[in-house]
Amino acid sequence: MNTSMPTFTRISLCCHFVLAAALLAACSDSAENKPKAPKPPTPAGEVVLAPDSPKKAYVKTAHLTLAQHPLLEPLAGKIVYDESLTSRISSPVAGRVVATPIALGTPVQTGSTLLELDSPDVADAEADFAKAQAAATLASHAFNRQQELYAGKAISRKELEQAQSDLSSARSDLQRATDRLKNLHLSARQADGRFALRATLPGIVVERNVNPGMEVRPDLDTPLFVVSDLKHLTVLLEVFEVNIGKIKLGQQVAVSVPAYPGVTFPATVQYIGQVLDETTRTVQVRCKLDNPDGRLLPGMYATISVESAADDKAFVIPLTAVFTEGDADYVFTALDDNRYRQRRVEIGLRLKDKAVITQGLDANELLVTEGALMLRAEEEVETESTHQP
Repeated sequence: MNTSMPTFTRISLCCHFVLAAALLAACSDSAENKPKAPKPPTPAGEVVLAPDSPKKAYVKTAHLTLAQHPLLEPLAGKIVYDESLTSRISSPVAGRVVATPIALGTPVQTGSTLLELDSPDVADAEADFAKAQAAATLASHAFNRQQELYAGKAISRKELEQAQSDLSSARSDLQRATDRLKNLHLSARQADGRFALRATLPGIVVERNVNPGMEVRPDLDTPLFVVSDLKHLTVLLEVFEVNIGKIKLGQQVAVSVPAYPGVTFPATVQYIGQVLDETTRTVQVRCKLDNPDGRLLPGMYATISVESAADDKAFVIPLTAVFTEGDADYVFTALDDNRYRQRRVEIGLRLKDKAVITQGLDANELLVTEGALMLRAEEEVETESTHQP
């Protein structure tokens, strides 16, 4: 400060400086103590997360699309032979196996020999045929002679008629013996007492209950062979009477087995039982199952999923997207990257890991598939903070 300045002037300048500093301090205090603008309230049912919120990492979303949906919970079933392509073969005659029977797993055609028997029954049939054939020949010759004698008036008409009757009887016996050979698929020229058991349908030998040297009879409880076409199988399932209206002939179903997780095999409903089991309250259903690669085997347990028709579509969402409050079910949809809205939905069918939604959602909305419960908790926090004074 200039010392030559008058004392009064110096005092006046100091006062101005002090006053200015006080005014500046007052303005600063006023700016700091001014209340901040209140945060706009979040609309009811919505949740807003900060762009840098770590909670967003737990939120997963997916676009909603209409799709075919399950009509009922998966059904338990069993894979069995297609009976229309399966033959259970027993021997029509008694006898002893004289050669090694055909091996399991061998492909056969209609008429393929499965085993050979040394059979007394066949020997008897062959002997009866030879006897009947000889008797018919003799009766024919006798009748011809009687005709000649009758023409020469050497015998009476009664004797001619008797010879004709004997011929008819002999021919009937021969026809009966011939038919028996045909039924056994034996040749009239065969006379060795051997019988060949043959396949009646093409397929694969899937069961064999006979060994070399074994004595067999027609009245055995189990068939000697089972031949079946394993390229075509059947799925048996039991449907409760309350759900039978959802099963239609020709309907497509999806079959899965524990041996191939995540793989489904298409099948077609082929038969719906006409009788209700009063004990289990179920109806048996048969489904045709093609097995071109042979991966499926008779005896496998299966799970059958019954889907809606191609024109019957709904939203099928993960069960993790749904939370329940009271008697109502809710989900969250994403409005943008930070805002989410709670929606009430109607569930038509709740399964183990998914739900079929009948009302409450629209196509192409962004559904929160994971993190719904976390968003619900965040919504409660925001609601409480809004109502606090």
